[in-house]
Amino acid sequence: MTSTFHGLEIARRALFTQQSALKTTSHNIANANTEGYTRQRVNFSQTSPYPTPSRNQPHMPGQVGTGVEAGSIERVRDGFLDYQYRGEHNQHGYWGAKADALSQMEQIMNEPSDEGLAKTMDRFWSSLQDLAVEPEDTGARAVVQQRGIATTETFNYLSRSLSNVQGDLRDEADIATKEVNSLVTQISNVNKRIQEIEPHGYLPNDLYDERDRLIDELSNLVNVKVSYEPAGGQAKKMAMGTATIELADEKGRSLPSPVQLLDSNNNVHKMDVSFGEVNNQQVVTGINVEGYDSMKPENFITTGKLKGIIESHGFETNDGEVDGQYTNMLANLDKMAFAFANRFNEVHREGFTLNGDTDVNFFDLDGATDTDYIGFANRIAVTDEIKTDESQIAAAKNNNKGDGENATRLADVKSEPQAFLGENVTVQSFYQASIGRMAVDAQEVNRMVKNAETLKGAVDERRQSVSGVSLDEEMANMVKFQHAYNAAARTITVVDEMLDRVINNMGIVGR
Repeated sequence: MTSTFHGLEIARRALFTQQSALKTTSHNIANANTEGYTRQRVNFSQTSPYPTPSRNQPHMPGQVGTGVEAGSIERVRDGFLDYQYRGEHNQHGYWGAKADALSQMEQIMNEPSDEGLAKTMDRFWSSLQDLAVEPEDTGARAVVQQRGIATTETFNYLSRSLSNVQGDLRDEADIATKEVNSLVTQISNVNKRIQEIEPHGYLPNDLYDERDRLIDELSNLVNVKVSYEPAGGQAKKMAMGTATIELADEKGRSLPSPVQLLDSNNNVHKMDVSFGEVNNQQVVTGINVEGYDSMKPENFITTGKLKGIIESHGFETNDGEVDGQYTNMLANLDKMAFAFANRFNEVHREGFTLNGDTDVNFFDLDGATDTDYIGFANRIAVTDEIKTDESQIAAAKNNNKGDGENATRLADVKSEPQAFLGENVTVQSFYQASIGRMAVDAQEVNRMVKNAETLKGAVDERRQSVSGVSLDEEMANMVKFQHAYNAAARTITVVDEMLDRVINNMGIVGR
């Protein structure tokens, strides 16, 4: 036999449970626009029926239900979609960093345009052809002098501008590693709070959201593999535990030598990037994580924004060479400047100036040689002799003032193959090839960025369809829970009337 007040107890439990559902619905609605929030739901469960099977159980026709309780409040989230989203977010960070770097390079090179190096050199070659027609003309000589200076200044400008952006990329790499360290430290702090709550049988859903949001941000910088360790105590089966963060390759697998940024003891291993000089160029020489051996840049196979920045800036290969978009472009510019200036000087020294002098250099090589030319584009200049006296331009092949044959030979340097640049490669074709490669790389990178954006957006939409708050659905739930609450309250009223009949109105006949 159940208690007289059994009906009241069932109704009380229903009131409390429906109230919990209404509060959870309100929480969802309140956070409809909160970044990273995952909608929550109350898992209703029946309370144990009465009586429980035992030898001394009361004689009843069957078990009577005792009501409902809120078994748990959990997030509605799909771990597989999180995995997919982080993979696409990671690719977007990698290609986005490369696209930004290439975009700045294209702006600096500014080709094709009237202000680019190609046009400036064309004007220089054209002025030499004019000089060949009128070798004694002071005006034609002054034009060659000034256009020569303009060409060297353009080389200087391009080299310095590319170096400045390379310096910015170095700062950006430092910022990215600091951001990684900051995010991992924040995840560690959230882990600590989760570790304090879960053993008591609670699900810290809002802390789970915060941790997932931080991991999402981290995945943009470096690819990570996340695993979870049980918090212990009386933690529920659906409790996530504490997260460990490990660097992963492009496919999300552990590195050949696993590296953890956050270990199972919740210790943070901070990372940084080291720079050094290789072949006279400042490049990335290693990626360091506390507690692990330093990784060579080529062995750092963790995609993400940081790797995109490193590959754009320039890095040391495992063979001790240098590779990277900016280092390659700077090296090509130096090589081209040296080949151009060196060959031009060779032809110029063979000619005669207006004063009858010979063996005069037009460009100052400043000690550059065919084995040591790195940085030459930054310091190429017209010699002081030519700068101060345009008559020192050797336009004549012979010591004849009216002869402009050497000026013609100087103009022909433009289309003259130079073995130093490659087989059948001229200064002009070398530069065109460099610009062409840059354009093709930029086109490919921009295509990959668009692909990554599209895929990331598609996964995010699917993730939001599962985890996001739908106000329509929440409003429908609110009405449902409200009616259930009202029905439970009505049950209390009915039981009250029944008890009133029993207590106050029974046994009064004949009084």
